Amino acid sequence: MSVRNVNVALPAPGGALAEQIAAVLTRPWPVTAGAAETAVNDLLDMAGLCIAARRSDYITALVNTEDQAGDCTAFGHPGGFSAAGAALINGTATHGEDFDDTLEGAPIRVGAMVLPAVLAAAERHHRTGTDALRGIIAGLEMVCRFNHVVPGAIHKAGFHPVGVIGVLGATAGAGVALGLNAQQLTDAFGIAGSFASGLGEFLSEGAWTKRLHPGWAAQSGYRAALLGQAGFNGPRTIFEGPRNLFRVFGRDAAPDYAPLLAGLGEQWRMERIAFKPYACGTMIHPYIDCILQLRREGIQAQHIVAIECDTAEGLVDRLWEPLAAKQRPTSGYAAKFSMPFAMAVAFYEGDAGLAQFTDVKVTQRAVLDLASRIHYRIDPHNDYPRNYSGHLRVTMTDGTVREWHQGHFRGGVREPLTRAELIAKFNSNIAWGGLSPEAGEQLRQFCLTLPEVADMQTLVRLRQQV
Repeated sequence: MSVRNVNVALPAPGGALAEQIAAVLTRPWPVTAGAAETAVNDLLDMAGLCIAARRSDYITALVNTEDQAGDCTAFGHPGGFSAAGAALINGTATHGEDFDDTLEGAPIRVGAMVLPAVLAAAERHHRTGTDALRGIIAGLEMVCRFNHVVPGAIHKAGFHPVGVIGVLGATAGAGVALGLNAQQLTDAFGIAGSFASGLGEFLSEGAWTKRLHPGWAAQSGYRAALLGQAGFNGPRTIFEGPRNLFRVFGRDAAPDYAPLLAGLGEQWRMERIAFKPYACGTMIHPYIDCILQLRREGIQAQHIVAIECDTAEGLVDRLWEPLAAKQRPTSGYAAKFSMPFAMAVAFYEGDAGLAQFTDVKVTQRAVLDLASRIHYRIDPHNDYPRNYSGHLRVTMTDGTVREWHQGHFRGGVREPLTRAELIAKFNSNIAWGGLSPEAGEQLRQFCLTLPEVADMQTLVRLRQQV
């Protein structure tokens, strides 16, 4: 005899939260034009980023650990991988250069965990492009919703929300793409809770584990969906029971469960997903836009005494401190999370793309000298995380003080990147990754015509072009 519930919290009216979510996701719901466009944009962004990272040292290391061949695609690689292996590689590559999507208001990456899980599931099990599209939309939506239950608490507790929340979105996406029923998806959510992981210690020295977290979440979400489909029992009360995921990873922060069900299946929070124009930490972007304004006005570095940045307290531990270390990052990857370096390199080079965050760039004396003159002060009125803004106060050698302000994150809901801008970013990433223009065009067309794909195993054609 099996016992499903022992000393659990009373389920919400209508059943446990996992049951209610699964009931909505597994019944027919309309795909809106906005949701479909966001999903395709995220797929396009993800595919280009996978190509850009395909020859990196961290992806090479990851590919070398995959000893199980299969029939699933890791973008940019000629061989086939197991479904879990492809999800792991694609998820890690998507997030690897910190150039992937984000969510304003309650910051988290979204697509890097969901898209690889859905693609692997759909390719391995001969699903259609429409199945994949619905899975992508469902998974992206649930990451957005789960991330609002205890916003900020998971990060504050020392965990990486991408690994904790991401596996839930990956499970939802893979489950919907595979056509799980409500009971199967409920079990899958319960299983996924035990797969949630991801420590924030990478912040101490720019280690590669941050890159790994979305890939691990993607392959774990795929496995959770398969286990649920096979009848493996998971706890229904994974979201509200006495040892639930939000209590454990959020350190007893008071959960707000309303975002999980309000308008689910009718209103799409995932339509607010933002796409990044710069290859570094999201909250740095408005400051880069400010310093690019300074550059466009012809100001020379030798005429700058100091740059003071008004900043939110919530950004200090990740992007500003320890200040001396942030002013002199030890690697191109660590530089992506350095407010002073990112601004300084953008000032000198006019951009903050993949080429600006390399191990060579962090040794350039002029950039480091300017970074050493960039400091911060905490602005108690900064409205982060509801909005990302930037403000520079520049003291010149002649004693004058000039100021620049960027009121929002460019690429977000106030100024979204257009499809044309996303295609330009895709093309740039294809070139950075060394893929031929012809192969890049074939990959782009696959992404843009996803709903028309009859069998996702046609992805094998993309491998033949690598």
